[in-house]
Parts: sequence; C-alpha cells; structure tokens
Amino acid sequence: MERRQFLIAATAAAGGLVAGLPALAQGKPEKTKVVLGVGGKPLLYYLPLTIAERKGFFKEQGLDVEINDFGGGAKSLQALVGGSVDVVTGAYEHTIRMQAKGQDIRAALELGRFPAIVLAVRSDLADKVKSAADLKGLKIGVTAPGSSTYLMAVYAMSKAGLKATDASFIGVGGGASSVAAVKNKQVDAISHLDPVISKLEADGDIKILIDTRTEAGTKALFGGTNPAAVLYAKNEFYTQNPVTSQLLVNALYKALQWLAKATPADVADTVPSEYLLGDRKLYEAAVKASMQSYSHTGVLTADGMNSVYQTLKQLDPAFKDVTVDVAKTFVDTFVKKVKAS
Repeated sequence: MERRQFLIAATAAAGGLVAGLPALAQGKPEKTKVVLGVGGKPLLYYLPLTIAERKGFFKEQGLDVEINDFGGGAKSLQALVGGSVDVVTGAYEHTIRMQAKGQDIRAALELGRFPAIVLAVRSDLADKVKSAADLKGLKIGVTAPGSSTYLMAVYAMSKAGLKATDASFIGVGGGASSVAAVKNKQVDAISHLDPVISKLEADGDIKILIDTRTEAGTKALFGGTNPAAVLYAKNEFYTQNPVTSQLLVNALYKALQWLAKATPADVADTVPSEYLLGDRKLYEAAVKASMQSYSHTGVLTADGMNSVYQTLKQLDPAFKDVTVDVAKTFVDTFVKKVKAS
C-alpha cells in the first residue's frame, strides 16, 4: 500500500486589522458572532486555533468566536451538519466524506500538513506488540470513533494486513481522560496526539510504534505528506458570509505565522495552564516534537487532497464506486487573498 492510501483536514470591523495586513474584503462582516466546533481543543493538532483565540487574533478581526469543544472530530462534524456550529477546525478527510454524501462542505485553510498522530502500545504489552500487525484482538483508544485518530489506526492496521474489525476501538476523548484510559489499562494501545502522547511516553506508560509528528516519520509510513487539520464549513456559509469567512482565515493564518516564529516556551506561555497537564517542560517538549506538522502556507495541495481521496477509496467500501471532485473540497479564495497581502 502506498501513501495515496492514507486517510487521515476584509475589512475588520470593530476590532481592527491583523497587524501588517491590508484590508482583504470590503464592508462589515455579515456575522460578528461565529460558533466554531472542534474535537479536542487542547491537543496540539489544533494549536493554531488556540493561538488565534489566546492572542486575540479573532477579536482583532472584529469577530466574537465561540468555541465548542467536542469529544472528537467526528462529533464536531455532526454539529456542523446539524447546524449547531457555523464552522469547524477538523480533519480534511471530513470534507471528502461529506462531498460523497452530497453535502457541500469545503476547507478554507490548511492548519496541519502532517497528521501528527502517534500509534503506541502500553509498555507492559510492548514485548508482544511490536508493530501494527500485532494489534489484532486489542482495545485501541482513539479520541472518538470515526475521527482522524481512529482512521490513522485503521490505516496502519490495513497496511499490516488487518481489518478495522480485528480490533476494538474505544473513544477516550482528547485530554486527561485519554491519559487515564492508558494508565488505568482501559485500553491496550492508543492512537492519539500531543501533549497526551508525550505525557504518556515521559511517564513510561507507552512504547511508540508509529509517529507522524515529523516529516520523516510521516514519509516513513505514507511515502509523503498529507493534509491534516483544516478550517472547514458548508459552502453556503462562505457564499453567504464572504467577509466573515475572510476574517476567520485572516486570524488563523496569522496564528500559523506566529507559530512559525515561536519557541515552545512562547507556546507554553500562551495556552491555558491546564493544557500543560501539570508539567510545563514536558509540554514544551511535545510542542517541539509537533512544530514541523503545522502548515507553512495554509494551502492544500492537489497531490495531498488526491492522496486522502484515494485512501478513502481503498479503505472504505462505501467509497469504492464513489466519485468526488477533490477540487470542490477546498475554497482557496480566502487564503490566496491573505497570502497576497
């Protein structure tokens, strides 16, 4: 199996412009109050969102962004479909899944260029579980069934010749609950993100089997890069709220720019104290391990989008005879404007 099989997503009113950025849209935002869904906000997978919030980048754009944190990415997608949130920061693959179902959901900005997901086994089982091929019959913790952490594990198992049904998947959430699930032996293995992984590794609770936090680790498994976290919404949101959409992209793009220059200490100083899981040095180490995963451009590449699509067709029987135009999964208008400024 090859990497193409990997499944792993203005004019500022009231608050002023992003520093150094000219006006990118005319007029006032159609909506100043925006409800955003995310599945596991403390995870480093979604760090650009937290930075935009904590550094006041949304407010600079004149937006009041209410963030609803769900137990996993699949749940935030459900909230978008159900209409309880306006936009989502979640896995890119969700846009392809929804396009296949006839729902026009599109990404507007890439936040993560690598999955940054780690598959690990409990240390007391490490002598028996040395690769994904040994996961058969085990209980695997993921943020939520159907989320990117689940899909990562399924991909690894498929590459090793196993089916998703060869293991049991248990939703363990995105923070302290996931750490507890391993420590209390509620799960045998875990597919998860930092800072959870770094915490468990530092405490000696896990042994890493697969690591996609870095370019080298990602290429070792998939043969290349793949888009991960993105900002996505229903296409009608973009068409009905073009100024608001631009302002959201402005704020998150500025967060990516800030991260490109920040140190792990800068990040630790910015995020809520509870994100540190009681160990600042450990959190900084987790940030350092994940820094390569954040998007440098905010732009989804055609190759990356097609790779995820082809993976879906390989791993999900429901996609076998489905045709999706991946060009319709990404609205590049807003990021092009902010990059051109």
